[in-house]
Amino acid sequence: MHKKPLISAALLVAGGAAFAQATPVGLWKTIDDETKAEKSYVRVVEAGGVVTAKVEKILDPAKADAKCDKCSDDRKDQPIQGMTIVKGVKANADDKGLWDGGEILDPNNGKTYKVRMKPIDGGKKLEVRGYIGAPLLGRTQTWIRIE
Repeated sequence: MHKKPLISAALLVAGGAAFAQATPVGLWKTIDDETKAEKSYVRVVEAGGVVTAKVEKILDPAKADAKCDKCSDDRKDQPIQGMTIVKGVKANADDKGLWDGGEILDPNNGKTYKVRMKPIDGGKKLEVRGYIGAPLLGRTQTWIRIE
């Protein structure tokens, strides 16, 4: 007789955990588009409904001290490790599985692009699309969730 409340509580907890994983918030491993090598860890956080992301660790020890020499804003010549590379992203009002409206920096070329982020594979992966103008004109990276 007391099993129903326990089962309901367990389902609520499991459902909440699944929902939490279906956001871009967390620690992600980035993969190089060309070499397919693991590149960095990026921490995505949310504050006041706005998502930002920071390079937490560069995985190649030879590049750990790299600076954004091609950046043209206040990040110019700043260390890439610890740098905020995603700003101003919010949950899309029309598509609950999409975060957009902000920008992403590519530290390799110093350029910023519009960005959209979409958790896939039950939140285990994150499609990150940087683009100019329309989302069709861009490229997508798939980041892998670490936590």
